[in-house]
Amino acid sequence: MSSEDITETTSWNSHDQPIHLSGSIQPHGLLLALDTELDIWQVSNNTEKYLDKQPQELLGQRLGCLLATQQVAAIKQCLEKKIGSVTTLKIPIATVNGERYFDGIAHRTTNAIILELEPRDSDDEVSFLGFHGLVSEAIANLQNTSNLEEFLHLVASEYRKITAFDRVMVYQFDEQGAGSVVAEVKREELPPYLGLHYPATDIPEPARQLYMQCLLRFIPNFTAQPVELISQNSADTTPVDLSWSVLRSVDPCCVAYHQNMGAAAILVIALIKNQQLWGLISCHHQTPKYLTYEVRKICEFLGQIVSLELGHKVIHSELDYEVKLKSLQSEFVELISQADNFIDALVKPQPSLLALVSATGAAVCLDNEITLVGETPDIEQVRSLIAWVDNQVSQRIFATDSLPKLYPEAIQYKNTASGLLLLRISQIQRYYILWFRPEVLQTVNWAGNPNASIQTNADGSVILCPRTSFEQWQETVQLTSLPWKQCEIDNALTLKNAIVGIVLSKAEELAKINQELERSNRELASFAYAASHDLKEPLRGIYNFSTILIEDYAAVLDEDGLDYLQTVLALSVRMETLINSLLRLSQLGQTQLHLTLTNLNELVNQVIDVINASRQEAQINVHIPRPLPTVQCDSVLINEVFSNLIINALKYNDKPEALIEIGFISQQESPNIRKNTSYPVFYVKDNSIGIHEHHYQTIFRLFKRLHSQEKYGGGTGAGLAISKKIVELHSGQIWVESSVGIGSTFYFTLGQ
Repeated sequence: MSSEDITETTSWNSHDQPIHLSGSIQPHGLLLALDTELDIWQVSNNTEKYLDKQPQELLGQRLGCLLATQQVAAIKQCLEKKIGSVTTLKIPIATVNGERYFDGIAHRTTNAIILELEPRDSDDEVSFLGFHGLVSEAIANLQNTSNLEEFLHLVASEYRKITAFDRVMVYQFDEQGAGSVVAEVKREELPPYLGLHYPATDIPEPARQLYMQCLLRFIPNFTAQPVELISQNSADTTPVDLSWSVLRSVDPCCVAYHQNMGAAAILVIALIKNQQLWGLISCHHQTPKYLTYEVRKICEFLGQIVSLELGHKVIHSELDYEVKLKSLQSEFVELISQADNFIDALVKPQPSLLALVSATGAAVCLDNEITLVGETPDIEQVRSLIAWVDNQVSQRIFATDSLPKLYPEAIQYKNTASGLLLLRISQIQRYYILWFRPEVLQTVNWAGNPNASIQTNADGSVILCPRTSFEQWQETVQLTSLPWKQCEIDNALTLKNAIVGIVLSKAEELAKINQELERSNRELASFAYAASHDLKEPLRGIYNFSTILIEDYAAVLDEDGLDYLQTVLALSVRMETLINSLLRLSQLGQTQLHLTLTNLNELVNQVIDVINASRQEAQINVHIPRPLPTVQCDSVLINEVFSNLIINALKYNDKPEALIEIGFISQQESPNIRKNTSYPVFYVKDNSIGIHEHHYQTIFRLFKRLHSQEKYGGGTGAGLAISKKIVELHSGQIWVESSVGIGSTFYFTLGQ
């Protein structure tokens, strides 16, 4: 594409100065550099051709020697404008051969006012209606096209109508600075450039910066010889800044480059999107071709409209895909927020995690736990990749479409992971999500060999040379996946925020709760003291005074009053029972186990004797199929466990006779036992009312009863919570299996 404005230092070409300080202009106009007093400081060496005056006749003179007072005043106002701001005016100048008309273009630089004059046929100018007629239809057509590809083709068509150039191309830059022709309208016999790629060296970064300043560059004749600027004082070597000059001369490398392409004239308009150079509209002509300044300004104005519309078209072309990603993301985040298991929420159903960024595989890493989804490297390869990531990648998100070039070990699995999008969920813990894409062999059609423009001298210096061939040159790109789109990367970042907000916050809350529980456990001793002294004392008073009122004042109370007092009495008893249970649980938190070898047969018989002694009903009959083992435990606490389980078996029983069995199972006898342990698994089996499966965890919560207070003998609902605490103090576990209406079996272990 256009290599105009190729960077202009000795390391790239033969110039000693950047080309915006080239000291020369194109010959289709003339230039006057003025100081702040509007004295002519420098002038182009072609004034005789246009003004019938030698440069020496003008140097050192006031601008008023050429222009009328009104025009001089308009140009002087440039001093009050910002650098680069352009003032245009129609200027007639009297010469010895009659009056001549010029387009005057004036602007201020850091050290001068630049006045450029381009000759015109008369003092006529394009009227507003004429201008409107040239661009209104083009703008309407562009706005009515929503498809980006059609829009860019239409841009090229409209510019060809306005300029009548042989070829008009729309050229788009990629993230690496290289570009490609994405739209083209041309004379039929010319070779096509559509789809060809051009290396970044064709339009170096300094040239792009100039295009950001000056949106239009016009070169009507590449064969025309540049015209030197002459100073009043030959010793004055201060260069004139021609960055904003419309007549700025052309770099020789650029001339050769375009002549090699067969172009004799070019017009280039910059396309700006989101304040960045998105691409160029490049018009080529096979013979020299001049466009008036007014037509060029129309092209520049239309280019600004195209830039504005470009943003909308790009958004529209990507909108459907982005909406799809956002919809998937919303569903995914909702799934995560409702799930109990984080990994299950991420990987089930499997397509969800992959579809979020259009990946073919993914790995979820939570510390040492790695879960794979779709087509991925194996676990060990992913583990090694994460180790590399830990040392090499510090960003919260990292994307590459050529992982093997950064991490050579990835060549082994290029078919599944040539592309990597990595999301770091936590900076503290090793929480990652890695998405993978496979290698996609791509054939890139270059406009000539892209390496041919760079030559290296023996001393290591680099020279940029114009390429001589623009014939299609193919390159096969390997070890590369389809690139990750910005909207996909943004989607991954949004997912990270959701995960941090939903999952990690839960983990932090749990950690905080655990800390609070530890603190609470340490404070339970003081709480127990307050409960036993500060709470029990007023509770006894409530009980005693209620009793006195019932005994001594029953005669003066009606039936409702007596009922109320009886209720107060019952509630005070209930509250004391709850406090006692709570105290018991809190005491367990402070309890030091007194482990001794305990014969569980003797312990269970003691429990049965105590229960029988407290019952008015028939004596219970507990079946023990075989002698229980002797184990290391706190006999007092384990006595309480068996007592609670037997009492519950009796209390929640609606059968004519309660059947209770106490025994144990070894791991060897039943390898399929639910809890994997080398210790014996003890059980208490009954023929009680049974428990629904969804209550299996609920029953072990403090004060959690499954029935109303009036049913099944009341109780606080603390017995199983206390039993669970005792078992856990022994590093064991307790659980239940039950069938409603048939009975329940409570299992527990006294070690892991």
